This record gives sequence, C-alpha cells and structure tokens, in this order.
Amino acid sequence: MRDALHEIIEEFADTPRELRLPLLLEFANALPPLPERLIADRASMEHVEECQAPVFLAVDVGPDAVHLYFDAPPEAPTSRGFASVLHRGLDGATPDEVLGTPGDFYVSMGLDELVSPMRMRGMASMLARVKRRVALEMASAGETLRPA
Repeated sequence: MRDALHEIIEEFADTPRELRLPLLLEFANALPPLPERLIADRASMEHVEECQAPVFLAVDVGPDAVHLYFDAPPEAPTSRGFASVLHRGLDGATPDEVLGTPGDFYVSMGLDELVSPMRMRGMASMLARVKRRVALEMASAGETLRPA
C-alpha cells in the first residue's frame, strides 16, 4: 500500500472514535477544487452512482503517476471526505500502487463504526472506479497489468 494512504489509515485508526467524524470533515474541507479544464468539461467526469451524493471523478493515468480529481458538493461532507482521503492517499501514485490498493482499506480506518454501510459502499465504489479507469488506461496503452 502507498505510504501516503497508509499514513491516513493510521491517523484515523489512532484517533479516538468520537473524533473520527470531525477528522473526516477536515479531509472534506481539504478536497482540492477541480482544475479549469474539468470545470469547463464536467461531462468528461464519471458519475459515482453508488454514492448518495452526486460525486464525480476523473482519472489521468500516466506511465509513472495517476492523478485523481473529485467533485462532491460541500453539503455532502462524508462523500467529500472519502474523496479527499482517496485524493490525498493516491494522487501521484504509480498505476501499480493504485491497482494494489486493497478494496476494503477503509475498514482499518474505523469509520465503519460511525458511518452507514451505504456510505461505506460509496467509498469502495469510488476506489473501484479509479482502479477500473487505471486498468483500462494501462491496457489501452499496452501495459502489462500485475494482479492487485
């Protein structure tokens, strides 16, 4: 697992239960804004239908780095927080690091005790869509995929 994501998981796991949701809100408030090119072309972003809030993502895949972009409304702090965790933990990762991210990494964060299963599925879906985009881009570029 990528060090940046591992550190976030540890930060949540080490935070007392009653302070985990405020920590997630801090992440929500730190979600970077979309670049101008995506603001002008929101139709190019993928809708994460499994999320209760309208969450959209875009993934740029290069041979050495993956860049993630998320759009989630401020009135959906849980979804924004999850998007921000993924952004901070995986933006700039190699394609192999992204593909190697366990699909259930968020369980170790201790949020499943505080957030509904439906919202947790939203986070899993965000990661699954990112991984799918990376795999498709690598396959179209002729890259050999390693099993995750």
